[in-house]
Amino acid sequence: MSQGLLRPVPRLFPALVLAGVSFALWAAWLGWDQQRDVQPDGSTTGPYEAWQVGGLVLSLLVPVYWAASRHHVAAAVAGTTVGLTLAAYGDWSDDASGLFMVGVTLVMLGSLAATAAVSAVIRAATRA
Repeated sequence: MSQGLLRPVPRLFPALVLAGVSFALWAAWLGWDQQRDVQPDGSTTGPYEAWQVGGLVLSLLVPVYWAASRHHVAAAVAGTTVGLTLAAYGDWSDDASGLFMVGVTLVMLGSLAATAAVSAVIRAATRA
């Protein structure tokens, strides 16, 4: 096998690590909670609480900082976005309404925008 075929592997490694870590963090913070809460008026909320989503976001700052501060900004953005999108798809794909793809798309777009902004700030701060 030629060395040219193996050249992209080291460049993909940080993105793959970030995707795996993001997927695992989703499972740890959100994956176990599948019950909707019924309010006294009959409406439902959930299944996630605000503290769970906040914990996921704060936990994701560590691997994103790690990657962005080591000049892997694209890997931080792409890996985190892919991991969260795949986790949301897996978690919500059994939704009977068929609207789960709207939520998955919003997770993808939101994580892409937020991770890009946070990565740019981290990269600018560590460059100085």
